[in-house]
Amino acid sequence: MQLRGPILGLSDPPPPRRVDACYEDPLSLVWRSCAEALGWRVERSAEVYASWDGRGTLRISDDAGMDADDSVAQLILHEICHALVEAPGGLLLPDWGLENVDSRHLVREFACHRLQAALADRVGLRRFFAPTTDWRPHYDALGADPLAADPLDDLGAEAARLARAALARARDPPWAAPLGSALTRTARIVAVVREIAPPDSTFAAPAAAAAPPLAGVAGGHIGAD
Repeated sequence: MQLRGPILGLSDPPPPRRVDACYEDPLSLVWRSCAEALGWRVERSAEVYASWDGRGTLRISDDAGMDADDSVAQLILHEICHALVEAPGGLLLPDWGLENVDSRHLVREFACHRLQAALADRVGLRRFFAPTTDWRPHYDALGADPLAADPLDDLGAEAARLARAALARARDPPWAAPLGSALTRTARIVAVVREIAPPDSTFAAPAAAAAPPLAGVAGGHIGAD
């Protein structure tokens, strides 16, 4: 039992408690740190779901605007994948230069999915890092190798080509070290929480076998311990 008000039997209540720390979701801290290592600022906002301003600030929805299976971690990874697909020019444009009002950039969204799955596979967390938009069925339908596509499927083949180019960028600075660290830390946290997670928790998804780590330059590895 924790008494939050005056203690019975004492004539004077204690002074108000000073709050000098705040609690944050551990995975939010991990991925905010990743974004900051890339030189990004991350802000929470009630005005957007996820939005990049082209000047270094990524705005992510506040908790009230998220679905039950949303997470800051997944949203930041998703936006990093967009950045890698659209780099270098898209980094200087609002929302990476993409529009979602029609299907003109759908192939680039699908490329982002393929890259996101490839990165998550390095720590066996493809399902945990699944995007939560209406395009989730595309992500779920990706094959064992998300960077491969049926050559007769023009849209899929182009998305796979863009994803492979983005993955090559991810192996290099400034991406490799922050991504590798965030993915590895996420896998460790998820492994601990999975043991006690209820069946309907995103943490309860069974781990898949991790794909081989992606070697980066200067000793950076994506998905290595």
